[in-house]
Amino acid sequence: MAKRDYYEILGVSKDADAGALKSAYRRMAMKYHPDKNQGDAEAEARFKEVNEAYEVLKDDQKRAAYDRFGHEAFDQAGGFGGGGAGGAGFGGFTDIFEEMFGDFMGGGRRGGQQQRGADLRYNLEISLEDAFKGRQVEVKVPSSVVCSACDGSGAEEGAKPKTCPTCHGAGKIRAQQGFFTIERTCPTCQGQGTFIDNPCKLCNGTGRESKEKTLSVNVPKGVEDGTRIRLSGEGEAGLRGSPPGDLYIFISVAPHRIFQREGANIFCRVPLNMADATLGAEIEVPTVDGGRAKVKVPPGAQTGQQFRLRNKGMSVLQSAGRGDMYIEMLIETPVNLTKRQKELLEEFRKAGQGRSTSPESEGFFSKVKEFWDDLTE
Repeated sequence: MAKRDYYEILGVSKDADAGALKSAYRRMAMKYHPDKNQGDAEAEARFKEVNEAYEVLKDDQKRAAYDRFGHEAFDQAGGFGGGGAGGAGFGGFTDIFEEMFGDFMGGGRRGGQQQRGADLRYNLEISLEDAFKGRQVEVKVPSSVVCSACDGSGAEEGAKPKTCPTCHGAGKIRAQQGFFTIERTCPTCQGQGTFIDNPCKLCNGTGRESKEKTLSVNVPKGVEDGTRIRLSGEGEAGLRGSPPGDLYIFISVAPHRIFQREGANIFCRVPLNMADATLGAEIEVPTVDGGRAKVKVPPGAQTGQQFRLRNKGMSVLQSAGRGDMYIEMLIETPVNLTKRQKELLEEFRKAGQGRSTSPESEGFFSKVKEFWDDLTE
């Protein structure tokens, strides 16, 4: 009897992506699983058919061959029963179970593998100046380190780990359940394959002890808020001499009292009194490197007007370049005037009548007048 089309078996189109294939396979495999259809020969045949189809279509090379030659691409390789397209039998279904249930189906830690130590996270706040210049920072990290008494072996001096009698050193045990062979981590040795009958008294056989580590962290210049620095092997020590995890330093840059940062550029809002804004002035502003820069403000400066200082911004990470600095004007209205100052301003206002000295306000109120005139028509 001719074989059914693999795409038809899974109920997907020929342009289905990997995610759609996996989803369809999961649905069909669950539907025809022998444990749910005990004694149903047709369901068992469908289950094998579904596995065969997924074994081919999940592999890009096999799928390309199938798309071009159909079932003939695998006939000489032995088909489903041999070592070709479906030779793995239930490999695809195991993949799904590994994803769903972890090491219940052997998808977690394999027997005899070392248990790598956990990764650690440390949040480090630095100033904007430190981010500009870079610096060496010492951090203290609570962690698990290799036991000083047993040097990580987990055993008292002279004692040695023994082969686990439950799994015979494999670190995993197998049990037959109906249609499947179930594989799980050995409960006696926790997947190590060995056990210690005379554990170290300091670490209770774990091979590690709690201790605060002091590390020197190189913060590069130009580092940005949210940058992550990885220190390989500086995480928690692994069990019984297993490899350590990594330490991740997460950088946050504290807000600055004068500057605002956007990428490699620096922004600084500078208040300017009305007289200097009107007549023009030369002002001195600070820069992020601790220096000073002179800015020539032309007569008639307005609030929001910006002046660009090239190469006065932040350092650029892994580069010799720098960003720019932008000075933004904030024109300040005078307060707490003396009687004489008020008189002078009054004279200024009278002298300006009939002349265009405030084009923005004159333009605005001209539009307002037109608006009101239109409403009365």
